[in-house]
Amino acid sequence: MKSSTNWHKSSYSSTGSNCVEAREHTCGADVRDTQNRAAGHLTFPSSEWLAALAAEK
Repeated sequence: MKSSTNWHKSSYSSTGSNCVEAREHTCGADVRDTQNRAAGHLTFPSSEWLAALAAEK
């Protein structure tokens, strides 16, 4: 699986420091906690990532 190195902050995150970052790739997306980047990230397959995005709209 090839991941983009371009993490971006969620548009739903506040302007404070409690943020979620995501990076999309051909197989889905990775999500991490901005305050705890060293803890790693969660990877979601495309079907789950798209379902989560659709549920937020």
